[in-house]
Amino acid sequence: MPRPIRRHLTVATALVAATTAAVAVTTTAGAFDGEKQAKSAIQGGKAKNVILLIGDGMGDSEITLARDYTVGARGRLNMDRFPLTGAYTTYAVHADGTPDYVTDSAASGTGWATGTKTVNGRISKTPGTDKAVRTILELAQKNGYATGSVTTAEVTDATPAVLASHVTDRSCQGPADMAKCPTDTLAAGGPGSIAEQSVNHKVDVLLGGGRQRFEQKVTDGRYKGLTVTQQAQQLGYQVVTDDAGLKSAKPGKPVLGLFAGGNVPTEWTGRAAAVGGTDPQRCVTSNPNRPSTTPSLADSATKAIQLLEAKQKARHAKQGFFLQIEGASIDKQDHAADPCGQIGETAAFDRAVKVARAYAAKHPDTLVVTTADHGHTSQIVPLEATPPGLSSTLVTDEGQQLKVNYSTNTPGQSQEHTGTEVRIAAQGPQAYRVLGVTDQTDLFTTLREALRLR
Repeated sequence: MPRPIRRHLTVATALVAATTAAVAVTTTAGAFDGEKQAKSAIQGGKAKNVILLIGDGMGDSEITLARDYTVGARGRLNMDRFPLTGAYTTYAVHADGTPDYVTDSAASGTGWATGTKTVNGRISKTPGTDKAVRTILELAQKNGYATGSVTTAEVTDATPAVLASHVTDRSCQGPADMAKCPTDTLAAGGPGSIAEQSVNHKVDVLLGGGRQRFEQKVTDGRYKGLTVTQQAQQLGYQVVTDDAGLKSAKPGKPVLGLFAGGNVPTEWTGRAAAVGGTDPQRCVTSNPNRPSTTPSLADSATKAIQLLEAKQKARHAKQGFFLQIEGASIDKQDHAADPCGQIGETAAFDRAVKVARAYAAKHPDTLVVTTADHGHTSQIVPLEATPPGLSSTLVTDEGQQLKVNYSTNTPGQSQEHTGTEVRIAAQGPQAYRVLGVTDQTDLFTTLREALRLR
């Protein structure tokens, strides 16, 4: 292993001059925090911590839409300020290994979680033989790192699921949801549902929605007859359900935060796109269906970092932590052709990016990566355009009108993912690996190399 690392450092050193020149040109536009940070990011070495931020469905169109609306065309989001930026390809595969050009979140998440491409719908298992593949979180645990997963989806949704479970189909979220995973059931000698596996893995911090999955009863094995929540409690979890509970959670015992029955309600609301468009609208930066006791993604991220860091300090561990943070409903509101919901969730995700980068500023041995799992449907189009599908006109914070179009499926149907490459940006040890055009599976190698996992 040392030899490849030395080669990577040589490559990284060779990149410094070119990147310095690029930064000197772009800093005036506010793209980066500065030349010094860019230079420091082009390094090899070992990371003590990794924070991976996933904007689900957050392609370049979704980022641009949120930027234009919230900070203006000349402005920059927190995610725009990483010193090193590249792109990666996201395709899934068919069972025979041939490309499936448009991925879902299960296959894409499996790509970075395991380094292995798989079929759409599958969670951290091989495409043809349906065998479990060890994940980056499992490797981190084996090597003594604290681990966590934070999401605005159900804790058992595809993106968080890829870290600590292995099932044939992403729908197998709770004990009562196993119809498509007969060989994964406890009765068949399998590991059980995503919810059961997640708590059995003793992930130190699990925060998100999905309380309905954990209220289901275990059907076989040691915890038969108990709900998965009760199973978690027997395994030592502190179970919290709101902001106050999260704030009071103490380090030393794992934490399961279930802040909604299903997905965590969105932060913003507004009128969905419509055939023929909508009248110009301003988004409502609140949601009557979101309880005031619901922690924000940034708050959950902050608490997760505190808990993971405290655990390792108490153990006097040399290793730090691995944490994945997902802004899930960028994707879900894209599917619903809801631009305000989508922008609000991107803004909420961007605030979590700020939390991660602020931590890394004080702990430069932290690798921070932000990316998406796949592209999505929203497109910014000219005001005079008459899209055949759904569209909406927004009035941005700059006081200008902007038209967004959703036309990847028939109106009335869920809008679809796209097969485009998506942005990946990073800072910290091994960050230079994101430069250029890579593949989703290469992110697994970047994370593994950064933490020196065996």
